[in-house]
Amino acid sequence: MTDRPIWFKSSYSNNGGACVEVAASAAAPRSAVSVRDSKHVEGPILTFSPEAFAGLVTFARNADLG
Repeated sequence: MTDRPIWFKSSYSNNGGACVEVAASAAAPRSAVSVRDSKHVEGPILTFSPEAFAGLVTFARNADLG
C-alpha cells in the first residue's frame, strides 16, 4: 500500500479549473480529511476533522455564491 494520498474531484466538477480535490490515504489518520486546490497541486493542503469538513460541504451547498 502507498503512503501517498489518492486525490479525487467531485463528480459534480465541470473541469473548469475551479475545483478542489479531497484525499484519502491509508497512512492518513482516519480522523482527517485533506483538501487542496486542483490548479495548485503543489500548494498548501488544508486538513479538516470529518465533522468540520461536513460543515464546510453543508455551507457550500447552501451558500448563495452568485
